[in-house]
Amino acid sequence: MSIPADDVPGSTQQFLSFTLDGEAFAIDIRTVREIIQHGAVTPVPLMPDFVRGVINLRGAVVPVIDLQARFGRPPATLSKKTCIVIVDAVRDDERLELGLLVDAVSEVISLEPSQIEPPPQFGGATRRDFIAGMGKRGDRFVVLLDPDRAFDIGEMASLCEASQMALAA
Repeated sequence: MSIPADDVPGSTQQFLSFTLDGEAFAIDIRTVREIIQHGAVTPVPLMPDFVRGVINLRGAVVPVIDLQARFGRPPATLSKKTCIVIVDAVRDDERLELGLLVDAVSEVISLEPSQIEPPPQFGGATRRDFIAGMGKRGDRFVVLLDPDRAFDIGEMASLCEASQMALAA
């Protein structure tokens, strides 16, 4: 998937940048609902490692996804800067909220289309299909995540079911 440009050609796009284990990542700001401080997460039995549990967000049950574990890395270590980014995800045309556990939120960045490169053609620490592009920030890159792939509710639900079946066997 390529990063969707706004209706105006050449317009800047905004992304929320955050860190995971010292690496810079970003997601389209339009998918972000809010950022909350990490607090009590209720574990849910028989879930894969990347599902930390659920939180109560104004009466709604919101699953919390550990992005480091989702990307095949060891689970995140909690710190004072750890926070949960609440994003909109879609499954079967239904909008759902997900909490993404990140090490720290950095800033909202604006990128021109000329500052966005396609994903690398080789493997890396993050599954390539999770990457929408590479944002150029000076001499550094920010990994731009594809929310439809990285936070694919259907795929995560299948992994949860597989985890439950494996533990039940």
